[in-house]
Amino acid sequence: MTNNKNAAIVDIAQTAGKFKSSIVLQYDNKYIDVKSILGLFTTLVSDSAYELHVHGPDEEEAKKAMVDVFAKHGLTIKA
Repeated sequence: MTNNKNAAIVDIAQTAGKFKSSIVLQYDNKYIDVKSILGLFTTLVSDSAYELHVHGPDEEEAKKAMVDVFAKHGLTIKA
């Protein structure tokens, strides 16, 4: 993960906010709305693998954008 976790979280939430689809991260048995900066702050604390769930009218574009923004910040997600 980049040294600036705050920048990564804001970037991820802003990217998610561009889409109509529901974008949720699953980590263990927790589900976090990726559009929620607070939810991301309390969740993106380790280099664990997260699973991405995207559902909605623009889910293909949203999924690609989310994979790209997570990779940009050195985070691993399974889409």
